[in-house]
Amino acid sequence: MTGTVQARPVPVTGDSFRDALSRHAAGVVVVTARPASGGPAGLTATSFTSVSLEPPLVSFYVATSSTTFPRLRTAPTFAVNVLGHDQAEVAGRFAARDVDRFAAPARWRNGPGGEPLLDGAAARLRCDWHDLRRIGDHLLVVGRVIGVELGGAEAVPLLYHRGRFGRFAAYRHA
Repeated sequence: MTGTVQARPVPVTGDSFRDALSRHAAGVVVVTARPASGGPAGLTATSFTSVSLEPPLVSFYVATSSTTFPRLRTAPTFAVNVLGHDQAEVAGRFAARDVDRFAAPARWRNGPGGEPLLDGAAARLRCDWHDLRRIGDHLLVVGRVIGVELGGAEAVPLLYHRGRFGRFAAYRHA
């Protein structure tokens, strides 16, 4: 085949596994909630996916070592903010440690259930907790979608690929 690179087998190590997965582009979301006590909480995830249309379910994974997730889990509901292509700084802020993720310049408002909804997101999904399972060193979180807000029709998602943020560009046929 023209233009293909022959793959070479390598041992499965933490580094080779991470390198292989970095070659898969992923959408970027920020999961937010209003915990039972304290201020709002949120974290960045690139493992977000749809699960089911009936009922409407979505999922994401979070490391069991997360210090933010235990607070998120005390909230009755949560929001998945699908970030737009111009929100790389937001993604970085919600992935950082020891920073007030909701302080300026972050812009957000409370959703109907108190969930923080980030301004400028391409879409926002409000969710009830549906299922939670430990899988390896991560937790699989499944949410039942109870509300949807869509950004403008021109909204372009933020992508994560090879450790960097970028934007989607549609392929144009000749």
